[in-house]
Amino acid sequence: MKTKPKNNSSSTFQSLFAVVAIPLVIVISYMLFIFVLGNSANFEGGNPVDGHPKNFLGTIHKGGIAIVPILISCALMVVTFSIERFLTITMARGTGSVSAFVGRVKSHLDSGNVDAAMAECNKQKGSVGNVILSVLGKYKNLLSDASMDKDQKIAALQKELEDSTSLELPMLEKNLSIIATLASVSTLIGLLGTVIGMIKAFSAMGASGTPNPAELSLGISEALINTALGIGSSAFAIVAYNFFTTNIDTLSYSIDEAGFSIIQSFTAQAK
Repeated sequence: MKTKPKNNSSSTFQSLFAVVAIPLVIVISYMLFIFVLGNSANFEGGNPVDGHPKNFLGTIHKGGIAIVPILISCALMVVTFSIERFLTITMARGTGSVSAFVGRVKSHLDSGNVDAAMAECNKQKGSVGNVILSVLGKYKNLLSDASMDKDQKIAALQKELEDSTSLELPMLEKNLSIIATLASVSTLIGLLGTVIGMIKAFSAMGASGTPNPAELSLGISEALINTALGIGSSAFAIVAYNFFTTNIDTLSYSIDEAGFSIIQSFTAQAK
């Protein structure tokens, strides 16, 4: 089938994308932490180590090199993989409205014009078009196949639908597990950074003997930056994951609807 090479090549690209994107994003995050957040202009006296932050960028930098770059990495990975999934799912839909495409295929099948329905698939392209084209090709061959009875033909057509769908749908769901993992991990990393920051703040206060409200408030704000970054990344990841799974479910439903119509049409025409 023609869909197999396309699916394998897309799957390989998506796997390589994850392998390349994750370390690249981590490197970029550390560079942002050092050269952008750690810029001397963000701190009093131009000292990123001992100087008080002058702005929000400096405050984020004070969250620490152990946690902040990791949280930035999480945020950038959510954005990166969301863009990748958006492009993949958009391509899977094809060149036009999926619901309109399914309607045209059903209309052509109702009139007995299989070739016109296959032409619609070639125009639509994408995962939906690939699946329906494969099933229609089987449909056309089975109509002229005298070696099987009607029930065997219907079973063969249903198997073709299942096989074609199983080739295409995993491509749509690939890398979604990364977004789902980031949705959980980002919050935990942010809370870990907050706990570490609070420990440092109260340890410094205990060591000085006399509490300094300004120092304590600064330490707490630095610690809470980690929580804000973690929760923000997690919230975006959850929204993105739900958005993409909803779109994949819609595509799956469209494939099922078209497949049901094809089998119904075949049942009416086959002998």
